[in-house]
Amino acid sequence: MSAVISLETTTLIWIALPFLIGFSIYLLPKLARPLALVMALLSLGYSLPLLGQSTALTMQLVDSFGVTLQVDALSGYFVLTNAVVTAAVLAYCWTSNKGGFFYAQTMVLHGSVNAVFICADFISLYVALEVIGVASFLLISYARSDRAIWVGLRYLFVSNTAMLFYLMGAVLLYQASGTFAFTGLEQAPPEAVALMSLGLLTKGGIFVSGLWLPLTHSQAETPVSAMMSGVVVKTGVFPLVRCALLFPELQPLLGVLGMGTALLGVSYAMFEKDAKRMLAFHTVSQLGFVLAAPAVGGFYALTHGLVKSALFLGAGQLPDRNFKVLQKQPISWALWGALAIAALSISGLPLLAGFGAKTLTLKTIQPWQVIGMNVAALGTAISFAKFIFLPHGKQDANAKPINNPGFWIAMGVLLGGLVLANGFYLEAYSLKSMAKAILTLGAGWLLYWLVIRRVPLKLPRMMEQFDNLIGTMSLMLTLLFWMVLA
Repeated sequence: MSAVISLETTTLIWIALPFLIGFSIYLLPKLARPLALVMALLSLGYSLPLLGQSTALTMQLVDSFGVTLQVDALSGYFVLTNAVVTAAVLAYCWTSNKGGFFYAQTMVLHGSVNAVFICADFISLYVALEVIGVASFLLISYARSDRAIWVGLRYLFVSNTAMLFYLMGAVLLYQASGTFAFTGLEQAPPEAVALMSLGLLTKGGIFVSGLWLPLTHSQAETPVSAMMSGVVVKTGVFPLVRCALLFPELQPLLGVLGMGTALLGVSYAMFEKDAKRMLAFHTVSQLGFVLAAPAVGGFYALTHGLVKSALFLGAGQLPDRNFKVLQKQPISWALWGALAIAALSISGLPLLAGFGAKTLTLKTIQPWQVIGMNVAALGTAISFAKFIFLPHGKQDANAKPINNPGFWIAMGVLLGGLVLANGFYLEAYSLKSMAKAILTLGAGWLLYWLVIRRVPLKLPRMMEQFDNLIGTMSLMLTLLFWMVLA
């Protein structure tokens, strides 16, 4: 009993602490970096014991109407992702001239993301997601340029519209079930499920309702892109995964959306010539893998968060964002090596965590998903061949060296995490699984060299335009309503 009480108390202190630190940074700006780093390490320490937790701890804080929290192994994977990515971003920014405001908002973002990962009711989830939207907007627009402010406002408008749909669904749920708890979803009318699903799918960058993501992630500053892609979009995916595990009848719906998202994102990523946009489209694709197999979604979310944060940080050090230009400008061995390790992990090479996550996911999916998800895995190998086959070695005399030691510390944290997380699923190392992974890589690289790099295909961006985003959400709502009824 004392252990349970201790965990409850620890959880409440831990969830409140980043907000306290964030506000304290305004008073003690010189301590901003160490205070923020301590918080990231505390989240790391909190998450690790949860990974081996076989039973969930549920806390009811304010009667039957109020806040419900649930802490279990699934929460542990997502909180661990948030902790490691935040620590890496702080290391990357350590020697920069970013002020206390940046670190304060990073802590607010960190705390609200943690809150999502232990929420078990829809109204607390709504509050946390709204705080995430505001903190993300402030970080996206931190550069204060006209472009940054516009991209930030675009994100905020889409986010708030999505959450209006979500809130209407939550009200309908309460009207039908008398509770905001996730467990009340069983009594929810179809329109409530469709409205809340649309809000979460949009926040998570899933399928066509998430096409706000490529521009936002590619235009934000490098550390903000790393946080957005590494953890923030997963706040929309996590509640869907949690609900799918509570109600298996939701899994076919999410399975269809997951497979569609994986194929849509990778289709754009294969032909994208801009490095950061390619990574952003691939974030869309990889979120589809998390949704396609909710039972193992936590492990996949962890490996994706580490990889994508490393790749965004690495892309920020490239001399150009255009792959055509990069093919003519060799980069250093060290930078190429860091990018290649991350790219090989997400492509599924053995000895890195991405191999275990991809193998486990493809073993867990339903038979009708096998072809589509394997095609998406092949598309992943094709997409990241662009990084793996970048020229490297002797650089131009005018090339700027990487003078930020924090970058190498951040990459060490993220890539080291990929090596360590490889031990989470050692059962993946069967001869059949390793042979399949290597054949997929080989086929992807061959297709890249023979076809993709020679095809000057540019997919349309019409659905990404601001004028079309809300219309796309409306069409998605119609599709969701039909799917829920079916």
